[in-house]
Amino acid sequence: MKIHKEGYGLLKVLFLLLVPVNILMLTLRPFNSFFINGFAALSVILFFFVIWFFRKPEREMPEPDDHLIFAPADGKLVTIEETNETEYFNDKRLKLSIFMSPLNAHVNLYPVSGVVTYCKYHPGKYIVAWHPKSSDKNECSTIVIKSENSTEILVRQIAGAVARRIVTYAKTGNPVTQCGEMGFIKFGSRVDLFLPLNSDINVDIGNKVYGKRTVVATLPA
Repeated sequence: MKIHKEGYGLLKVLFLLLVPVNILMLTLRPFNSFFINGFAALSVILFFFVIWFFRKPEREMPEPDDHLIFAPADGKLVTIEETNETEYFNDKRLKLSIFMSPLNAHVNLYPVSGVVTYCKYHPGKYIVAWHPKSSDKNECSTIVIKSENSTEILVRQIAGAVARRIVTYAKTGNPVTQCGEMGFIKFGSRVDLFLPLNSDINVDIGNKVYGKRTVVATLPA
């Protein structure tokens, strides 16, 4: 298992904080103290939870396909609906929302290959990520990719109640590869996909989806 680069800093801080605190506590109380042993156990659990959260699953890259839309994140599909997208398209689109719990890998991936035509960060609130209003009210980053068959796909990274930092690698004008790394959201969060209305949806609400593995939709030929 690999650790994502976004976790290096936090893991270093945790290590430099927890080790001295545990050593200090050992010098102040007997080694067999229930409190000391409990704190040491919690320190280990916390450290390994953060390692698990920042894991980078090793999966084979799929063969690029202009008509397939891959899941941009691991998580649970919580929304499939027709909605008005008002930031970029200003028309109706099919919205698919993927909720990522703290137990999911939080790497975000490009659903298609193409060129980034739009990228914008928006400050905002931190409503729980599964709430419908989180799409419009929360801190988010919007990325639009024009695929190689000239179809534009919008992906929105959305912070949740716990998440406090969205990392976006996309830049306007950059070419991107299907299932390449788009960014990272630290702790519970959500990713929305906005697709053309004539897309064929291959998943249902409640399904678990995985980056590089799950084809969530197919574009018309």
